[in-house]
Amino acid sequence: MNTLLAFAIYALTATKTMAADYVLGASAVRAERSFSLADRYPVQSVSDIFRDNILLTLSLMDRRVPDKRNVDWTAVGKAQTYSFSLKPGEVFAFHEDVLPQFVGKVTTTMRAHFNWDDGFKSDGYLTGDGVCHLASMLYWVAKDAGLETLAPTNHDFANIPEVPKQYGVAIFSGSPEQNLYITNTLDKPVTFTFTYNGTNLDVKASD
Repeated sequence: MNTLLAFAIYALTATKTMAADYVLGASAVRAERSFSLADRYPVQSVSDIFRDNILLTLSLMDRRVPDKRNVDWTAVGKAQTYSFSLKPGEVFAFHEDVLPQFVGKVTTTMRAHFNWDDGFKSDGYLTGDGVCHLASMLYWVAKDAGLETLAPTNHDFANIPEVPKQYGVAIFSGSPEQNLYITNTLDKPVTFTFTYNGTNLDVKASD
């Protein structure tokens, strides 16, 4: 075998090995869903409030709001990505008021109470309206990803566009029954990534 041919075979083998290592080292997407934040409610002005409250929740989770009394809505509304991770055995709750079996076990929440003091908007009916849509999408993805989930109160009293009714979650800060609980029962960390492109919100669970 001449030197040039041997080098070519070596280069090809090395490339395949590096490619295999890259695939093995890459995170695997366990579940992914998306919905439009431009169409959360038939009345556009109300839909816009739902969108803003959803994006504010994610911004608070990521500690991107320095002053809740003076929310920079331009910054909140920009296309951006947010994430949180759960190590094996860790528990996520949508808010801090949890059922007895989760007391002392929750490591991650949305860090919000979805009220006026946290900067949330009102549609004239509820302050923080729209956060149930985010919780429902997260619940759907977590279940598809094979994680242990609990949503004690269904949102079947009102439609959530683009989310099947069985995944609807009612959220209300102060009520442990109106919360969402996700436990990482896998043997590896799981990351939830939320990507907003200016119109749609994509929610992905990967390990």
